[in-house]
Amino acid sequence: MTDPILWTIAAVAGLSGLAIASQAALTGWRGWLDIKRLEIETRRSDTTPPSTSSRIELADLKERVRKLEAIAAGVDL
Repeated sequence: MTDPILWTIAAVAGLSGLAIASQAALTGWRGWLDIKRLEIETRRSDTTPPSTSSRIELADLKERVRKLEAIAAGVDL
């Protein structure tokens, strides 16, 4: 049991196992980060177009601004 070769083999096997487990954990972590990045990008690009009522309100506001600018400039509508 005090054979140095046995202890060396056990240490090398343990370190190899630790390296393999660490590599697998790192690969999993990077994969998880990639998934989260994709989720964030999807949320950023998932902007829905404005609804019809929003477009109508925006057009109405633009028309009001045009009228107010015309009044301010002294143009008779």
